[in-house]
Amino acid sequence: MTKILTIATRESNLAMWQTQYVAALIEQHTEYETRLLPMTTEGDQRLEVSLSKLGGKGLFLKELEQAMCSGEADIAVHSMKDVPAKLPEGFTVCAVFPRADAADAFVSNQYEKLSDLPLGAVVGTSSLRRQSQLLALRPDLDVQPLRGNVNSRLAKLDDGQYDAIILAAAGLERLGFNERIASRLMAPDWLPAVSQGAIGIECLSDRQDVIDALAVLNDDKTWQAVQAERALNEALDGSCSVAIGAYAHLEDNETHIQAAVFSPDGQQTLVATAQNADPVIAGQHVANDLLSAGARAILDLADQ
Repeated sequence: MTKILTIATRESNLAMWQTQYVAALIEQHTEYETRLLPMTTEGDQRLEVSLSKLGGKGLFLKELEQAMCSGEADIAVHSMKDVPAKLPEGFTVCAVFPRADAADAFVSNQYEKLSDLPLGAVVGTSSLRRQSQLLALRPDLDVQPLRGNVNSRLAKLDDGQYDAIILAAAGLERLGFNERIASRLMAPDWLPAVSQGAIGIECLSDRQDVIDALAVLNDDKTWQAVQAERALNEALDGSCSVAIGAYAHLEDNETHIQAAVFSPDGQQTLVATAQNADPVIAGQHVANDLLSAGARAILDLADQ
């Protein structure tokens, strides 16, 4: 009898691309066939309010997790940067896929890079992390909110509402918008969101049949980096209402991680690095170094 795995996913073009990518790999490497269950989440519906005021990126997961609890879906596919540091009890990440470009993309129709922008230029982003790094480098900029899917954000730029916008390079590449990337904002000078560029599968932690079947899909190098960055985020109680950047990679069998905490106005930046054979310990060490340097005061200020 054919075994079918139902995959809950958000309905945006990018989310559907990610889920179709995962579904193809599941069908190629396991005995499962797949069925997609597209859903609209509260985070997708309430575009007029910032994520930090709504309650965080977990709003992109709630409906998908409810579908798994009810038996409508077996797994859900997410951008790992949208997955909170602490999953609800009863859920686990059972596989991650090779990380794509983790950089942020500087997108503009007139300017090639951030330093080319004129004084007072309007830049669109609703990410506090991006806002903080923009203002740290260019305190003269007018950073304005920008939410919506990739297509609608690009349309607002093309309508002249912004001089530039900042998006994840991986999302643009996946949707075929490579040519819209004027330049990349990259580590170590600019840090991405925790787990940016990685796609993961979430499932109920008691679905051992699914966990065992999908283990073959897990990319270990990406998983090491994601574990380190998520351990950092959890140790700092990170959410989208605070500005935390991180990038980890595997080198000589050790996980190396660089992380930073930023004040919303960009005037305070704390940076730390760590490395360890255990990625979770690496993430915890870099978090402890940031906390010892005074990160809690900055994070509490941003969270008010």
